[in-house]
Amino acid sequence: MTDHAVTDVMPAAPPGNCASTFRKINVRLLPFLLLCYVLAYLDRVNIGFAKLAMQSEAGIGDAVYGLGAGIFFVGYFLFEVPSNLLQTRIGVRRTISRIMVLWGCCSVAMIFVRGPYSFYTLRFLLGVFEAGFAPGMLLYLTLWYPAAQRARIMAFVLLAGPVSNIIGGPVSGFAISMLDGVAGLAGWKWLFIVEGLPSVVVGITAFFYLDDRPKDARWLTDAERQQVAQALSATERGAQGSFLAALRNPRVYALAMVYFSTICGLYTASFWLPTLLREAGVTNLRTIGYITAIPYIGAVVAMLLNARSSDLKGERRLHYVVPSLAGAAGLAMAAFDPHNLVVAMIGLGLATIATYAAYSVFWAAPTSAFKGTAAAGGIALINCIGALGGFVSPTVIGFVKDLTGSLGGGLFAMAAIIGLGALVRLSVRLPGDTLRS
Repeated sequence: MTDHAVTDVMPAAPPGNCASTFRKINVRLLPFLLLCYVLAYLDRVNIGFAKLAMQSEAGIGDAVYGLGAGIFFVGYFLFEVPSNLLQTRIGVRRTISRIMVLWGCCSVAMIFVRGPYSFYTLRFLLGVFEAGFAPGMLLYLTLWYPAAQRARIMAFVLLAGPVSNIIGGPVSGFAISMLDGVAGLAGWKWLFIVEGLPSVVVGITAFFYLDDRPKDARWLTDAERQQVAQALSATERGAQGSFLAALRNPRVYALAMVYFSTICGLYTASFWLPTLLREAGVTNLRTIGYITAIPYIGAVVAMLLNARSSDLKGERRLHYVVPSLAGAAGLAMAAFDPHNLVVAMIGLGLATIATYAAYSVFWAAPTSAFKGTAAAGGIALINCIGALGGFVSPTVIGFVKDLTGSLGGGLFAMAAIIGLGALVRLSVRLPGDTLRS
């Protein structure tokens, strides 16, 4: 892919003398960071496809699956803030390299699952090893881009969520159905191998490829480094710099609740859409893989458009609230008749597209409100508390499904949580909510 082809799908650089500098940074950093994030999502959510084939062999029911899928986020929660604070000391390339190599090895180790306890243990360790990756990536972007660009920049990297599901559905379906029996391994085991080993390779590459800060980038000229420093200096004026001040700020905890609701919505589809399709009558695993990719194609478009609109208008809050309410409505629609393929797909499709659109702009305001250790700790705290939504969502839905035999009750609960999160965000005002680029 040429540089021009890459920049065509990337966020536009700001006008002025530094435009060429940020285009250069875009080409160098964004494709690689997107690749890293895609691999993170693949290793996190591929369990949704593996479940369809591994349940009988590994002895995992819906309640066990729901708890195991969610227990990832317990390990993630416990080690998130320490990992992100450590990144400020040792740098991003060491942090991302360590995280990716360890989680890739842990993902491959899922082939040894035998029963609930080994399943719980490896999912917990996967969360421990990945802790700090998402907020570390967001913090890293604040070291390279000023506030006025961040919605589009972050949306591009956060495209990893829907992109991983677009790729992961067909790849997972292929691995489970076509590689089954190769070298004596079941297809679901090949899924973990095929999607885990690339993380190890890219993690090693990250150590040599990434630079911690613009001042360390030898591929930038002295003048370009100065331009970036001046743009970032203007961004940091007025931001809160104390980690303790961030911890005492009630808005941090309100934002954590908002992010919790978003994560509940995102992982409802990621963890349960394959199961819903099977229960609605789709039995071929490759077909399930292709169908699950459809809503995520729409999510990519929605993320880019919503983030672009947010940056151009300099507005963050309503660009989150409106699509979140649409996402809640979509889940409620799917909950009315989860066994009807058409209704379920329209509802979950709307929920997926709208929730990802909200997700694309969520971080733009918090990352503009804090700096330094406040950014490292505040972003990590919001992320780790919010990420517990990834534990609550599959656990509650799995429990309700085992209890009632239907996904409907769990989907209604998730719709209510997303709607509540949208109302909380509507009531919270941040310094970064209104910008003029």
